[in-house]
Amino acid sequence: MRNRLKILRAERNWSQADLADRLSVSRQTVNAIETEKYDPSLPLAFKIADLFALRIEDIFAPA
Repeated sequence: MRNRLKILRAERNWSQADLADRLSVSRQTVNAIETEKYDPSLPLAFKIADLFALRIEDIFAPA
């Protein structure tokens, strides 16, 4: 699933580790989502959307 996670994270000058800490996941999970190797669970997608104050649809799009 395509996503804007890397862009949104970079706009805030957060490292992958910073974002991982905020989401209570591993840095590897953040990397896998950003490189589109892993689709987050729905609860994690909602958590990401809440963190960035965006709708899930504004972050994730079908491939």
